[in-house]
Amino acid sequence: MVTLIQMWIFLVLALALLAAEVWAFVNALRFRADAYVAAGKRTKVFWSVLTGVAMLVGFLSLPAPIGQGGASMLFMLIGIVIAGIFLADVLPALKRVMGRAAGNRW
Repeated sequence: MVTLIQMWIFLVLALALLAAEVWAFVNALRFRADAYVAAGKRTKVFWSVLTGVAMLVGFLSLPAPIGQGGASMLFMLIGIVIAGIFLADVLPALKRVMGRAAGNRW
């Protein structure tokens, strides 16, 4: 019984991490290439590929009953770290450059 509860908790957490990775990937594709340069970040291609790989790794490491669960937890951690860096550092800089900062309503 405890094992089943742990399995479902792990599955829900893995799906939440995958959702964050998908969100990072979509946002990486959403902004123009020149916005990355203006924000002083790496290129759009770099972040699109990196967040795409993070999303793929997150998808492949989903545990059973949805995925195969063959990948270790380390791969999930690598994927969410990449997505987290994009969401915490690159995305706010892109929003500032494009004039879409949350607190910039005058």
